[in-house]
Amino acid sequence: MSRTSMMTIGKVWLTAGLASVLAACVSMGPSASSAQWPTATDVAATAPAFTPAGLQSLDARMKEAVDKSEVVGLQYALVKDGKLIAFNTFGKQSIDGPGVTEDTIFRIRSMTKPIVGVAMMQLWEKGLWKAEDPITKFLPELGSLKVATKADSITEGVVPANRPPNMNEVMTHMAGFGYGLSAASAVDREFQRDNPHAQPNLAAAMNRLAQIPLLFQPGERWSYSYTVDVQAAALEKITGKTLGNYLNENIFTPLGMSDTAFFVSEDDYRNRVATVYTRNATTGERQVFPDGYSFTVRNHHESGGGGLTSTTHDYIRFVQMILNEGTLDGQQILKPDTVKVMMTNHIGDARAMGGGGFGWGGAVKTAAPTDNDPAPVGTYDWFGIDGSWFWVDPVNDIGFVGMIQRRGNPGPGAINLRAESQQLVYKALAK
Repeated sequence: MSRTSMMTIGKVWLTAGLASVLAACVSMGPSASSAQWPTATDVAATAPAFTPAGLQSLDARMKEAVDKSEVVGLQYALVKDGKLIAFNTFGKQSIDGPGVTEDTIFRIRSMTKPIVGVAMMQLWEKGLWKAEDPITKFLPELGSLKVATKADSITEGVVPANRPPNMNEVMTHMAGFGYGLSAASAVDREFQRDNPHAQPNLAAAMNRLAQIPLLFQPGERWSYSYTVDVQAAALEKITGKTLGNYLNENIFTPLGMSDTAFFVSEDDYRNRVATVYTRNATTGERQVFPDGYSFTVRNHHESGGGGLTSTTHDYIRFVQMILNEGTLDGQQILKPDTVKVMMTNHIGDARAMGGGGFGWGGAVKTAAPTDNDPAPVGTYDWFGIDGSWFWVDPVNDIGFVGMIQRRGNPGPGAINLRAESQQLVYKALAK
C-alpha cells in the first residue's frame, strides 16, 4: 500500500473533541514497527506533557497563516519524548493546485546543511578529519586563497590569506567565504555574477571558489557562507563518492527518508512539489518565485548548502534520530557522543546569525530562555530560505519541523512562523 493511501489528507486537529479519531500513542524510537512512521494517524491520543488549549493555539496560529494568505500551504510536525504530538496540514501546494498532503515535497534549501553536517560527523567519528586540519588537506585547490580588504573591490587591496581555513572554520561559517545572498560586498557580487553553484560538479565549483577572495581572514568572525558546499566537496574527496550517493547510502536509506533527494522525477515535480511564492515588491501581489535551477535535470552540482527537497515525514525522522542521540528504528547513524559534539558551540565568543553560537551543522542556543525566545540553552536549529524550519531541544526532548514555500518578505502584519511556533510550543507545555 502506498503511503498516500495510508495517510489522512488535510489538517489534523489535536483537540480533546477529536482525540477519538487519532491513533493510539506510538513510540518513535528503535521499537517503531515501520519505516513509514510518522503519519497523521500516529499522533498520540493523549499528550499529557502539553495542555490541549496550548496545542489548539499552536494549530490555530499556523492555520491563520494560510487563512490570511501569508502562505499558500503549511505543514508541521511536533514530537516529544519519542511520540508524535501533532502532524497538521493546511492549504494547497499551489494557488490553483491540490491541497498539501503528507506526500507533498518541499524545497528545504538550507535545511540541507544539517544533513550534510551529520554526514561530516560520520566521517569525523571515523577519524577521517579533525577540527585543526587545514581544508587544503582535502581540497588543495584552495591553497592560494586571497582576502578582500576593501568591501567594494575584489582587485584593489587584495592580500593573501594568512593560512588556509581549518575544518572547524569550514564547519562553522568562520572560514571567510562569501555566498552571494546579498550584494553588500564586491565578494558577494562576484558570487552573484559567476556563482560556483552553477558549476556542473563540486570539483568544478571548488576551482571557481578558489578564484573569489575571502571576506576576511580565516577565523576572524562568523559570516553565513558557501562553506557547506566546501564540506560537501571535502566529503567527496574523502569518500570517493558523490554527495548524493553518500547521503543515500548512509543517511536517507537507513532512516527511511525515501523522498529526500537533490533531484525529483518530472512526475513528482508536477504532482508533488509545492510552489514557492514571493510578493511583488511594487504591487505586493503574490507571484511564483522561479526555482533558479532545475530539480529535474542534472545540469548543476548537488549543493550541500541548499539543494535538497524533502517531506515533513522524512525530516521529522531526521530530527527524531538526533533526539535519540543518533539512532532511529535500530539504525545507528551517529554515536551519542558524536551527536553531543555536533550540537556543541564551536565558535567561542563569536556570534552567529541570531546572536547565538554555532555547532557543526546548525545553530546552537547559548542564551537563557525568554518569553520571546523560550527554547533552552543547547537547542539546535536551522531554516531554509524558502521558509522551512526546525529545532531540536535535547533538554525537553522536543523536535519540531515546519514546512512552507515562501521567499522574501511575507507582507505587513504577517506571522513570524519560526518565532511564534516556538513560543506557542513552550507555552503549551504543562507546568
